[in-house]
Amino acid sequence: MENLLCFYIFSFWIFFLIVKLSLAADTITPARSIRDGEKLVSSSQTFELGFFSPGNSRYSKYLGIWYKKSPETIVWVANRNSPILDPSAVLTVSSNGNLVLLNVTKGIIWSSNISRKVENPVAQLQDTGNLVLVDVIRKNTSESYLWQSFDYPSDTLLPGMKVGWNLKTGVEWYLTSWRSADDPSPGNFTSRLDIHVLPEICIYNGSVKYFCTGPWSGVAFVAAPSYTNFLYNQELAHNQDEIYFSYESYNSPSIMMLKLNPSGTVQRLIWNERNAAWDVVYSAPNVCGVYGKCGANSICILDKGPNCECLKGFKLKSQDNQTWPGKCERSHSSYCKSGDQFIKLDGIKAPDLLQVSVNDNMNLKQCEAECLKNCTCRAYAYSNLTEGSGCLMWFGDLIDISKTLGNFTGQSVYIRVPALGPGTIIIAILKLIAQNFHFFVTVRLCSKSIILLVESKCI
Repeated sequence: MENLLCFYIFSFWIFFLIVKLSLAADTITPARSIRDGEKLVSSSQTFELGFFSPGNSRYSKYLGIWYKKSPETIVWVANRNSPILDPSAVLTVSSNGNLVLLNVTKGIIWSSNISRKVENPVAQLQDTGNLVLVDVIRKNTSESYLWQSFDYPSDTLLPGMKVGWNLKTGVEWYLTSWRSADDPSPGNFTSRLDIHVLPEICIYNGSVKYFCTGPWSGVAFVAAPSYTNFLYNQELAHNQDEIYFSYESYNSPSIMMLKLNPSGTVQRLIWNERNAAWDVVYSAPNVCGVYGKCGANSICILDKGPNCECLKGFKLKSQDNQTWPGKCERSHSSYCKSGDQFIKLDGIKAPDLLQVSVNDNMNLKQCEAECLKNCTCRAYAYSNLTEGSGCLMWFGDLIDISKTLGNFTGQSVYIRVPALGPGTIIIAILKLIAQNFHFFVTVRLCSKSIILLVESKCI
């Protein structure tokens, strides 16, 4: 008798919970679906889910999520490759527990496509903008999500979303641009976390690199602005299960996002409540951010014209052709002879990690000595910017170096150059003296003697 009573109480509790969820404005159950013109609204009234027509498109419909205050800015699309041409389409939860988008003949336009059968499935639009599918009985457990939209990003990274890798399953989380403002199908550009050497975020145009942030500095990526850290907390998390980049707003009511546009530009947007519009806090790439803008062994300097110049120790191969990307070659034939040294470049985005070696057990002095032993070693730096330790060495041509502006993180890199001979050093000193004391200095080397001609300068 007691067992029967417990069974009735439990059954009533499940029935009550399902009825309550079916009436909630943020949930879909097998008993409740939504059609064109209807919406789900998250409990805090932050996000909405419903049907929309993108841009100037009039006939194609899609299922998407957007901020309630900015319904024209879509942050996630379910059926990117399958536009809805049927005005009678419906979003519901199927009998086997999948979230499905059906046409008028019950054909599946899109599905969450989970394989396991669920007894009491419920889909909910959370206050984070995450659409989740759960088993109502296990709703409050740590492994309650059977499926979630955050695992399938579109072109927008919301606070709490991840760009990176699940190291156990091999699943990658990355952004894909829309094809155009009128077409949310996957476009040419993707933004993903490159983990083949040191983690950095790169934007690709197809399979070709378009922009890279440089490695993680401990608080931000080196080619990303550091002044925005008071607005949100950025994190690069790495454990045995996953490695990913994410961010959270310091002020939780703040409405913000990171969006990859059809042109390949990524923008950090924050909602301006007073103007009821989006403010662009950060946009990349700039002129110097475009991958390999100046070619090999050169540096791009944004606040200088022209932007490109060869690194110290290099010269433009053809002086007749000043167009960039140019070809910078060694300006000294004595390269890799005894006495080579390094010059320090501060506040730069380091060369791309193409041909590199990493040794986390070396200090910077050991790194310099190791680099000098190998003629193909062109530069070195810390491999761990967070702790200021380890050794990272570059071999071969140095690609995609740029000078960061004052409000960007940047890093220091030591570039290999031939040692200055004694005559060269004296010439440099004399010219410096001449500039300070208003003389013209002409220096000629005759055999091993130095002839100094000094003329007074009229001022």
